[in-house]
Amino acid sequence: MKISLITPISVLGSVGKITAMRLEKIGIKKTKDLLFHFPTRYDDFTKTIKIENINSDEQVTFIAKIEQITSRRSFGKRKMTIIEAVVSDDTGSIKVLWFNQFFIIKHLAQGDKIIFSGKANLSKYGVQIMSPVYEKLSKEEKIHTGGLVPIYPTTLRLSQKQLRYLIKVVLPLAKHIEDFIPLEITSQEKLISLREALEKIHFPKNKDDIKLARQRLSFDEMLIIQLITLLSKKESEKHKAVKIQPDNKKIDKFVNQLPFCLTTSQEKAKNEILSSLTMDKPMNRLLEGDVGSGKTIISIIAMLSAGINKIQSAIMVPTEILAWQHYLSLSEILKKQHLHIAIFTNSIHSIARGINGPRTINRKRILEELAAGKIDIIIGTHSLIQEKIIFNNLGLAIIDEQHRFGVAQRKKLIEKSGDTDTQPHFLSMTATPIPRSLALSLYGDLDISIIDELPQGRKDIITKIVAQNDRTKAYKFIKEKVNNGEQVFIICPLIEESDKLGVKSVKQEYEKLKNEIFPEFKIGILHGKMKQSEKEEIMAKFKNNKINILTATSVVEVGVDIPNATIMVIEDAQRFGLAQLHQFRGRVGRSDKQSYCFIFSESTNEITQKRLQALTNSNDGFELSQMDLELRGPGEMFGIKQSGIPTLKIASFSDISTIKKTSSWAQKIITDKKLFNHTGLNKKIQQNVDIIHLE
Repeated sequence: MKISLITPISVLGSVGKITAMRLEKIGIKKTKDLLFHFPTRYDDFTKTIKIENINSDEQVTFIAKIEQITSRRSFGKRKMTIIEAVVSDDTGSIKVLWFNQFFIIKHLAQGDKIIFSGKANLSKYGVQIMSPVYEKLSKEEKIHTGGLVPIYPTTLRLSQKQLRYLIKVVLPLAKHIEDFIPLEITSQEKLISLREALEKIHFPKNKDDIKLARQRLSFDEMLIIQLITLLSKKESEKHKAVKIQPDNKKIDKFVNQLPFCLTTSQEKAKNEILSSLTMDKPMNRLLEGDVGSGKTIISIIAMLSAGINKIQSAIMVPTEILAWQHYLSLSEILKKQHLHIAIFTNSIHSIARGINGPRTINRKRILEELAAGKIDIIIGTHSLIQEKIIFNNLGLAIIDEQHRFGVAQRKKLIEKSGDTDTQPHFLSMTATPIPRSLALSLYGDLDISIIDELPQGRKDIITKIVAQNDRTKAYKFIKEKVNNGEQVFIICPLIEESDKLGVKSVKQEYEKLKNEIFPEFKIGILHGKMKQSEKEEIMAKFKNNKINILTATSVVEVGVDIPNATIMVIEDAQRFGLAQLHQFRGRVGRSDKQSYCFIFSESTNEITQKRLQALTNSNDGFELSQMDLELRGPGEMFGIKQSGIPTLKIASFSDISTIKKTSSWAQKIITDKKLFNHTGLNKKIQQNVDIIHLE
């Protein structure tokens, strides 16, 4: 059958209905998708050894002849098929075993010369090779055991062998893929052709092939992101916005009456934002700063400025807990400003009118007042982007913890200005510091304000990895602090117990702490499956020190401000990324008291240990975020796929050299008609614009 780049994967001869479904799970629907399904690493089978040199606990590759091969059923409860072969070379023989791979007996026979690769294990019968990959030497070209063998991202029951075989089948189609980068660019950057890159990335002859392929494919991927970001900025500049002129006298009076002084970087961020709001082009700004650096007060000043101008503001947050915290804070801080503030989520609808304080009113009434322009500031979750929400004159849209929202969600909020001729100013905030390289790539269309210092009087949080045999000492220390009137967070990865994952659940830990460890203290529990009224009650009790120790899931990652809490305990810390662990730690250290973070983890994984150790060495969120990016990548770093962060197949956001090159070329392409009108490049941009569109 003749195949092309757009041939459905399901019609390939060796792909049945079930395999096609498994391939679709990893994004492979057409033959072209196979070509762009890149390896994450390679097994190096370039060195083979003799059987006499095989030692236990080693990964080995060797060539041997099958002397004998048999199949038998195991005894005991777990009945399984065991394929057992005795293989030999000129130095000796060794036993090879496979489990429940009964088809092997049909493929291999006595006398076959095979290249094997697998782990050598010591058993009571001596050293054996368990479940090795293998390939008959009679084949002209080895794709499973010869040289540098690609290892691909896959899914359950879809083997590496299947992927390698299918990619080998469709690889000749690489010559039909349009090389979309103009020759002027590939020549200057000394990049190999796209066809060569695809051939070398899948089946390299040596490590230089991998390097050349990665350089080309990374460049392609990053350049498209940079171009779409710049085009998005140009598109945004076409829109008009309502000018918000600051009343400096009123704003200065408000700032001077705050119970604290703004830091230098807060003052700078405030001035940058207020200046942007005076423009008739929509502000498109990212406000980033470490946990506890005071981003919220800057957004409040921006909303106050809008309110003074009789222009509506909306702030969208990821959780109801955070929405409620913001609502209470804004109602209190702005109570003398005669602004009408509302909260609107799936289960909360309330309004505060100036000094009268919060009161619950029905949802219909809030929607009517919002549409009539009687609400100045509204706080909510995803509920704010429902179709029935209509603004009178939304001039400022704010998103807190912006990476928690998808691109489409952010876009919907921006489109709710209430006026077809204007677009609201947009401010996104994040307490997960984004490394400069990542911000440069993803948010080139946004202006960036950074708060890089903490309020005066804050002490660095002392962070320790606690060994399991020191757990009792940690509990003793916690008792002393609680008896001294201080409070404690204890974070667990799960709500319910899970045998499969073998990590602690918040319910399990709550019962243990309440009944065995701290029976003398008041213990609370908080997780995402609780009713909103229960969450509010628990948080109110914890805030008022009626709960000494709060066991919780990651629902407390952001927005929870309990100045009296001085100890953060994180169970099974290996389950969280560095950026997230830093967020948890930021829930304490919010007063002048010394605070502590205790990390528990039984993992011996080298990368995990490196990440956890980094947390003990640094309180700098930007530094930790960069390390998390390098160790885990942006998807895992932020822990969410709806972040609007493009999923990179091969490029890296820590590859600053490629980022700088592609950024420079993207700027040139936008201004150079010949480059910009290159057919292949234009087509590629259109194919990706909906995937990587950033506001």
